Amino acid sequence: QVQLVESGGGLVQAGGSLRLSCAASGSIFSINRMGWYRQAPGKQRELVASVTSGSSTNYEDSVKGRFTISRDNAKNTVYLQMNSLKPEDTGVYYCNADLTVIVNIAGARVERNFWGQGTQVTVSS
Repeated sequence: QVQLVESGGGLVQAGGSLRLSCAASGSIFSINRMGWYRQAPGKQRELVASVTSGSSTNYEDSVKGRFTISRDNAKNTVYLQMNSLKPEDTGVYYCNADLTVIVNIAGARVERNFWGQGTQVTVSS
C-alpha cells in the first residue's frame, strides 16, 4: 500500500524556520510531481510549492524567497524548508504526489495522486 508520511511541523515564532519532510513508501515505480499544500482555518487548501521529476519548481507568490522545495529521489522524499515564517503561514500542510504505482504481481502500473495526512504549522506573532 502506498502512503505519504509527513513530519516536521510544529510551533515557531515569527521569523523562525521549520523543515517539513514527506516520505513516500510502498509499491512505487516512479515519482513524478511532488508538492506541498496548506489549509488555514476557514480557507481553501492552496498550493504552496511543487517540484517536478526534472526538478523544476513552482512557488505560491507569498512564499517566494522564503520557502524552498527540494526532493531526494533516492529516499522518495520531498522537503519544504520554510524560513522567515509569518503568522499567515499558519495552517495544516499536506504533501501531495503524482506517483506511478505497481498494482499487481504482473507489474502493471498506473498513475495516481496521493495525499499525506497533514502536519500542523503554527507561527506565533
